[in-house]
Amino acid sequence: MTPSPSIRSAFTPTGTLRAAINLGNPILAHQGADGGARGVSVDLAAEFARLLGVDLELVVVDAAGKSVDVVASGAADVGFFAIDPVRGANIAFSAAYVLIEGCYLVKDASPIRANEEVDRAGNRVVVGKGSAYDLYLTRTLQHAQIVRAPTSPAVVDTFLASGADVAAGVKQQLEADARRSSGLRLLDGRFMVIQQAMGTPKSRGERAAAFLAQFVERMKAGGFVADALARHGVEGASVAPAAG
Repeated sequence: MTPSPSIRSAFTPTGTLRAAINLGNPILAHQGADGGARGVSVDLAAEFARLLGVDLELVVVDAAGKSVDVVASGAADVGFFAIDPVRGANIAFSAAYVLIEGCYLVKDASPIRANEEVDRAGNRVVVGKGSAYDLYLTRTLQHAQIVRAPTSPAVVDTFLASGADVAAGVKQQLEADARRSSGLRLLDGRFMVIQQAMGTPKSRGERAAAFLAQFVERMKAGGFVADALARHGVEGASVAPAAG
């Protein structure tokens, strides 16, 4: 892959690649010991900047919705998101590079034993505002009420403080929260598989979107994504299959 001057300009209107990094999804990014962002998405952003031959600037946020906003507005040039039709109004997505499980968590004493029991009248389900789970469950839950925490990492704390019935989110985040707060359990199975992709503002043009999609396929096929998952000790996520 060799970017043309027009492709480079499309991704770097400021002369630098600005990549939105969401620390609210621990599978893709986290804060390192030095305070900087680390993770699979950071590695992909750095590799894309290297390919373009430009410097990288990280636009670090703490929630998926904020990441969507900065890319959709053009304040960042690329970002890392769960594919969703609502977000697709202003963002052009690549195919998925990683697949992540979405799960439910309840209190030990809860009568809810299975995923299909969540969507019942009277149940309150806590999600991270603007997250893939928020968007998906807003479309699919017919009876349960959605309660929105400010960020995905705050879901379990909000769940406990509000006395809600269910917490929904990334399986690994919920597992970590269950370990630090006694009396909690995950329901078996998953309620959705999240397709994590790279995205760029649609205003950058179809050729830029196609170049980004080609980059993601190359990163999957060449083992870059698998190596990054292993390097950062990520469990419970898998490399997405090739597009098509």
